[in-house]
This record gives sequence, structure tokens and C-alpha cells, in this order.
Amino acid sequence: MATQSAPYQRELIFGAAIRIFHWLRALAILVLVITGFYIAWPFLVAPDNSDVLVQGYIRAAHQIFGFVLVAITVVRAYLFFFGKSDIERRSFKDVMSVKSWITQLKSYLWMGHLDKAGVYGPLQFVTYFAISVVALLICITGLVLYANVYHEGLGGLLAPMANWITALMGGLAPVRIWHHYLTWVFIIFVVIHVYMAVWSGIRFKHNSVDSIVSGYDYHKKK
Repeated sequence: MATQSAPYQRELIFGAAIRIFHWLRALAILVLVITGFYIAWPFLVAPDNSDVLVQGYIRAAHQIFGFVLVAITVVRAYLFFFGKSDIERRSFKDVMSVKSWITQLKSYLWMGHLDKAGVYGPLQFVTYFAISVVALLICITGLVLYANVYHEGLGGLLAPMANWITALMGGLAPVRIWHHYLTWVFIIFVVIHVYMAVWSGIRFKHNSVDSIVSGYDYHKKK
């Protein structure tokens, strides 16, 4: 009896390192947003016991995951430019192609399918590049705020650069305000990102959340 071949073929999209860093970054952003808003508005009242420092614990969590985000931002930049897989770098070809822009925009209007050189379409690539810049800026402003509180160790090493950036931005208050604004950019991006990832999986039956979980995407055999 003849066997029927599967209509889809599996392709490795994201390696283990990219997937791990993606979910670590997602966790870091979640913790940083929650702890950041609490630091801005500490609505909890610590118990009378002086050994329990609610604000101190929350600030510590914010700092730990802040350094996690800094490390991931640096490593992801390295992997993009120097990683063995070039599937992300190939996406830049679509950014320079007017035809690719039209194809992706038409697909979002339910007019055709995606045809990408890499893992991202041109709009996705530009958006992810922009959010990477935002991540870099939020890390820099976060380190500036850190260096202005802790004057020894790493804070002391960062102090000269932090002082220069603080003066350039007009003081600590603007640094803190921009840190807050960038947080909202992250929040808005995450909401749109999750929606589009789910929508893409429903619309195209691939190119969805599956690839960042398992690493694999599925395409119809040609």
C-alpha cells in the first residue's frame, strides 16, 4: 500500500541560544516593568520589622534583571552579526527590496502570502531593529541611574560616562523620564508583537510562535 508523504516540511529557524535568550529577555522585561512601576510608585507598606525591606528587595530584583537585559542585549547583537546562522542577517535583503515591502504589506491586507529571504519580512526587521535600539537606550539610561546611586565597584567605573550622559540629557530627572518613556515603548511593542505572532500563525499556518519555542517552522512542500 502506498504511503502518502507529509504535505509540510520542517525547517530549523532558531537555534537553542536564540530561543533561550528570547525567553530570558521576555522574563527580564516582565520583571523590570513590574518592579520599575513599583519603584516609581511604592504603594506597598513594609512591615514594622526593619529586616524586611520591601523596596530594597524590589530594587534588587530590578537591578539583577536589568543586568540580565544588558547582557542579553550585548549577546544578541553579537549573535546577529557573528552567529553561525545567517537567517536573521539574510532578512536585510528584504529591507532593501521595494517588492518585498509591497509583498509583506499586501499579506497583512490578506492579499497574498509572505516570501522572505530570511526569517523576518522587511517590516518585521525594521521593527525588531528599532526595538533593539530601544533596548540599548533603556540599558544605557538604567546604567546611568545605577551609577548615580552606587559610587563604588561597577558604579564607580561607569561614573565618568554616566556623568557625561547625565549632563548631555540635562540632569537625572530627564534620564529617569526617558527611562520611563522607553519602558512604555517596550510595553506597547510586546502587546503588538504577541498579537502579530499569533495572527501570523493563524493567517499563514507557519511563521508563528512555534518557531521560537521548538526552533522549527513548517512550510508546504513545493
